[in-house]
Amino acid sequence: MIIGVHGIGNYRYFRDHGTAEAASAAIGADWSRWAARPMSVAYYAHLLHRGVAQGEDDDPMTLDDAERELFLAWVDELQETPQRAQGPLTAGLRQAAEWLTENHGERATRLVTRFVKEVAAYLEDDQRAEVTELVAGQVRRSGARVVVAHSLGSVAAYETLWAHPGLEIDLLVTLGSPLGIRSVIFDRLRPAPENDLGARPPGVRRWVNLADVGDIVAVPRELTRRFAGVEQGDPLTIGRIDFHRAKGYLGCPPVAALLHL
Repeated sequence: MIIGVHGIGNYRYFRDHGTAEAASAAIGADWSRWAARPMSVAYYAHLLHRGVAQGEDDDPMTLDDAERELFLAWVDELQETPQRAQGPLTAGLRQAAEWLTENHGERATRLVTRFVKEVAAYLEDDQRAEVTELVAGQVRRSGARVVVAHSLGSVAAYETLWAHPGLEIDLLVTLGSPLGIRSVIFDRLRPAPENDLGARPPGVRRWVNLADVGDIVAVPRELTRRFAGVEQGDPLTIGRIDFHRAKGYLGCPPVAALLHL
């Protein structure tokens, strides 16, 4: 049995199907089709939703203070030599958004804006606990020995497996993972990294990370730089434009090879 843990931008499943159970079944059907393998998906997007319709909050200038901090830290990580305007936070945010659009395109700016909104929601204590308990419960009930976690789902899966070491997993596959982004995710992980190094969760026998060469969510792409016990797969190219979608990752040959072992 394989269980997935989805990333951002999946509230539409709840909106379209009405319940978390139906949303989980619907996204599970999509992931199964994309991976050409039967999968279930731990669905948690409804827990992070803040009442704004998807697609209506892509403007970085709509971010609140906590979200702005994450956006700025993300862009700093992407820039070789971070440079930020002095003065009001909005000035630095505007400059960072312009740099991101100029260097990575409008799609990337919209993606990071949506991403930091869901990351900020996840990092709140109540939501974090709800998500990790939900994921743990679904992994336990499914009897899954393989966990495939995409995007923000890799953070939820990592923290869940650390919080529940009794969950024994043969293989954890992380796709397009932001686990290594310092001020955004890495420095906020639970448990906190020791001596600037995270580690494979204790119940996980093998952990493999894969990322598209252009995926700006996976920063750095090589998690071996910041975690012990993880294998870094060869660089992928899942799409010149859609460099982060779960569909692209699940359908690529290296991921298929791992899931067919």
